[in-house]
Amino acid sequence: MLERHEIETFLALAEELHFGRTAERLGVTTGRISHVVKKLERRIGAPLFERTSRVVRLTPIGRRLADDLAPLTAQMDEVIRRAVEAGRGVTGRLRVAFLGEWTAPVLLKAVGLFADRHPDCEVDVHEVQLFNSRSSLLDGSIDILIASYPFDGMARGPALLSERRSLAVSAGHPLAHEESVSLEVLADHPVVQYPQVTSVEFKRDRTPDHTPSGRPVPKGPMGNTFSEMLSLVAMGRGVLPVGEHSRRYYPRPDVAYVPIHDAPPIERGLVWLETNTTARVREFVRAATDANRPAATDTDPPATADADRPAATPSPRPHRAGGAGG
Repeated sequence: MLERHEIETFLALAEELHFGRTAERLGVTTGRISHVVKKLERRIGAPLFERTSRVVRLTPIGRRLADDLAPLTAQMDEVIRRAVEAGRGVTGRLRVAFLGEWTAPVLLKAVGLFADRHPDCEVDVHEVQLFNSRSSLLDGSIDILIASYPFDGMARGPALLSERRSLAVSAGHPLAHEESVSLEVLADHPVVQYPQVTSVEFKRDRTPDHTPSGRPVPKGPMGNTFSEMLSLVAMGRGVLPVGEHSRRYYPRPDVAYVPIHDAPPIERGLVWLETNTTARVREFVRAATDANRPAATDTDPPATADADRPAATPSPRPHRAGGAGG
């Protein structure tokens, strides 16, 4: 069985490939590094490094050992970090964000309940846009985001909001006064596109390449923010499928919102980087789910006798999802 300091020494040298830098990084002498490596090589029964006066290289056996040990060590560090967090309770700082005006009240309800449950954890609230929502999660600027599903490559919690879809068209568009339209009309008009950084699955859901019958959908110009996309619609450059709450939160005299009668609802909820599934994130997902459970949406089914039964608390355990958007 390898000891922890032996693993750390080996992996550090495998990364640095320099005894001096490795010793400086670990705060020990180069002689100590050499002693640990030789001890490991005796235990393995084969050289792990090729050493000359000029260069240090991993042997094939050393490379394979490093490749096998690195993820195991990272996983062990994560387990220990979670245990430490659990022992300390939920403390520190959590950075949460919303994407789209009508998601903000849902997020703020979650913040309120989370703050009551975990008064030792500070919560910062931010707004992000279509063009920086994913990058803000990836670079750690925010820890968790309420946004539309799918949001590719991120963990996600239960859906907190649901709404029907509408088609945004210019006020003078031939469809502006229709009671409702079908997804098939997308084949007849250019569709304004989401930013290039938006994920493939999200764009496939919002601005598909084909209608349900297989007709190709012409692509219109691209916008960087939702307001910019609506301006392109108002200018007659294209149409845009959106959530029906856009009518309330983005009212414009130059844009009309026409219900789409054959499209599935849009769902929104919390997304986060799976490697950032901390105790703070898990508890915030739980608080968001509890705080928003009583809220009904336009797409909720009629109440039944079963509605009086206690609802099971959805687990905040992450599962993969898939983009960003409005």
